[in-house]
Amino acid sequence: MKKPCRPADICAHLGDDYDRYLGAIVPPLFQNTLFTRKHEEHGYSYSRINNPTIEILEKKLAALEHAPAARVFASGMAAITATLSSLLHSGGHVLALRSAYHPVIGFLDTEMKKYGVEVTYLERFTPEEIERSLRPNTRVFYLESPSSNVFRVLPLREIAAQAHACGAVTVIDNTWATPLYQKPLELGIDYSIHSATKYLGGHSDVLGGVVLGSEERMDALRCGQRASWGACMDPFAAWLLIRSLRTLEVRMARHSASADKVARFLQEHPRVRSVRYPGLETDEGHTLAQTQMTGYSGLMSFVPDADNEAIHAMVKSLDVFEEGPSWGGFESVVNTPGLNPNREMLQFEGIPQGLVRISVGLEDADTLIEDLDRALNTLPR
Repeated sequence: MKKPCRPADICAHLGDDYDRYLGAIVPPLFQNTLFTRKHEEHGYSYSRINNPTIEILEKKLAALEHAPAARVFASGMAAITATLSSLLHSGGHVLALRSAYHPVIGFLDTEMKKYGVEVTYLERFTPEEIERSLRPNTRVFYLESPSSNVFRVLPLREIAAQAHACGAVTVIDNTWATPLYQKPLELGIDYSIHSATKYLGGHSDVLGGVVLGSEERMDALRCGQRASWGACMDPFAAWLLIRSLRTLEVRMARHSASADKVARFLQEHPRVRSVRYPGLETDEGHTLAQTQMTGYSGLMSFVPDADNEAIHAMVKSLDVFEEGPSWGGFESVVNTPGLNPNREMLQFEGIPQGLVRISVGLEDADTLIEDLDRALNTLPR
């Protein structure tokens, strides 16, 4: 078989090497810690450094995102912290998005500051914001697009050009869009990161993270942070992710179609003040998203027309949507970042009071709409 280049073919066959593994249609799981080489020099020694199962996954992910190379980690946060730690040193400065994933903000504000790294948070990464915030020691632009909770879309080409002009590198969390719908390296971004726990895994049964970039940068991460810190992916987790990738394109098409239907329902509902979803033509980021994305995933947020107490009761009344913190699995999930009592944090991250985030799963869209409609209609008028 010639090398697959279409997403579905990459997920189904790339790297599986049937001849090497006795014709097994599913590559074997190398759940071993070490590799002996008394009789053959095969290139493997210890699974913290490299492993055949992990390499198959990395080949698939790199091909999906049109990246030269990929390195997988034990979790999305492991991938993010390893990347940032490899780029930031004492006396360095990072520009980061205010509405990025909250644990990343916590990492920058605590762990990185311990080592003398300074952080400036930007709301939208406009050229003017960047220019005002740049310093001679700015090393990294940390981005997320669309961003967590409020789904802000950033102009990635322009940001990358401005970063490179001042000698900084760009890092993006691309989890929301998946490699199917956004390829940041083609837009000039240097490092693209995913929490594989979300859509790449898709079954809510595996933790993982991946970083994509140039061969040189990925080799430095493998031999540096991943090997030294030990935040490597378990081979069984890699095997589960290989399984999950086989249905990624099918699952994402379902997530996207259902999310579009749900978002349009919410937009028209009389008990909803606003909806945040870049797939809607009325969303502030929609026009920009069309220039750098080819599709939309299933995560969105909305603000019900009620006070926090009523919104809390509404969420508890949902039957199909389960309440929980993660997203990207087969199941529909609801979370309430806008009910956080820390008003200062909400204002900092740009989260409106009462904002509810939902992850649209693989259930029938009409079932989800019926569940939301019933719950929204319990709100006092």
